[in-house]
Amino acid sequence: MAENVFDVLTERGFIAQVTDEEALRQQFGSQAVTFYNGYDSTADSLHVGHLVTIMAMMHLQRAGHRPIGLVGGGTTMIGDPSGKTEMRQMLSKETIEANGRAIHAQLDHYLNFESGQAIAINNAEWLLDLNYIAFLRDIGRHFSVNRMLAAEAYKQRLERGLSFIEFNYQILQAYDYLELYRRYGCTLQLGGDDQWGNLLAGVDLIRRIEGETVHALTYPLLTTASGAKMGKTAEGAVWLDPKRLSPYDYYQYWVNCDDRDVAKLLKIFTFLPIEEISRLSALEGAEIREAKRILAYEATVITHSEDEAQAAEAAAKAAFSSSGGDVEAIPTTTLARSRLQAGLGVLEIFAEVGLTKSRSDARRMLQQGGIYVNDQRIDDVSAELSASDEAVEGILLRAGKKKYHRLVFQD
Repeated sequence: MAENVFDVLTERGFIAQVTDEEALRQQFGSQAVTFYNGYDSTADSLHVGHLVTIMAMMHLQRAGHRPIGLVGGGTTMIGDPSGKTEMRQMLSKETIEANGRAIHAQLDHYLNFESGQAIAINNAEWLLDLNYIAFLRDIGRHFSVNRMLAAEAYKQRLERGLSFIEFNYQILQAYDYLELYRRYGCTLQLGGDDQWGNLLAGVDLIRRIEGETVHALTYPLLTTASGAKMGKTAEGAVWLDPKRLSPYDYYQYWVNCDDRDVAKLLKIFTFLPIEEISRLSALEGAEIREAKRILAYEATVITHSEDEAQAAEAAAKAAFSSSGGDVEAIPTTTLARSRLQAGLGVLEIFAEVGLTKSRSDARRMLQQGGIYVNDQRIDDVSAELSASDEAVEGILLRAGKKKYHRLVFQD
């Protein structure tokens, strides 16, 4: 007998809260469930934080259930206050539409949309042309302001100020659920744990209007062992789009994770069997590097392909061992050779290629012994790169122990 996907999600750490655990578990075991996860169009790429939701959707689709990837072209016009200390930046309609197309293209990489096995839709279809008065009479009357204000997302914002436009967000998200229930028989909404109040509002709206019981399930909001939000680094978000973050840097994000996080990350961000994850998680000392290498490789395969994962792994080996090999996957910048011939300041180039945030940041790192050129530490703040530093494969820059960048030059 096949394992119930609810148990799979539980064992791998995907579930924080659920409306009715036993009822949902029975549904998963007895029928194909249509479910959805929404993504507001606030950027032209998703990031590792979203990948938690995508991995859960992939598990569900593999078990025979049907995902709906909802892009929030309508709700992004308002902005979700959940988990935010201040109002989101307002984006133009054109930007929101372009971001939505990019997000759907990304979801298509992870989910199988062929022959109706998954559905891609934008809530702009039904939200942008709503009749305001009719919407208030038909939908708004089912919402209690007192109950909405008690929701954690709104309580956190009341002290700083909550705009009326943001206050509408929960109603619109609930209406999305109702619309997807009516159109596709959708009976499960997924979301982050900070969305719990919004998800329950949708469950309640469908019960009130349709007289039907539907469900909600939230994922835990992942943090690293150091307490940082999952998918955030000092340089910003860990993007899924290779144009925003190279496959090599993506691989490096995973391979450099905290030893204490390895078991959790293997469960959520790979499809390795639990038995294999248990074996890898039991490794200690220097051997834990093998578990982190496997995590990085598997995670990079899922997002960027096996070829890119192999290239990133080979580049990492080449960079760390200095024993030759393929360095093509290391993030690379091509510069005019004339700049090298004129003398290229080390602090300047480290800031220019993004290894440090600024020249002053590069200076601080140099003074702390963290700036390297071709594996040689640089101690002089006025040091310059010259033609003598250039090897066949270019010049290799390193910031700290783990951040690499390659310079190549052309005439």
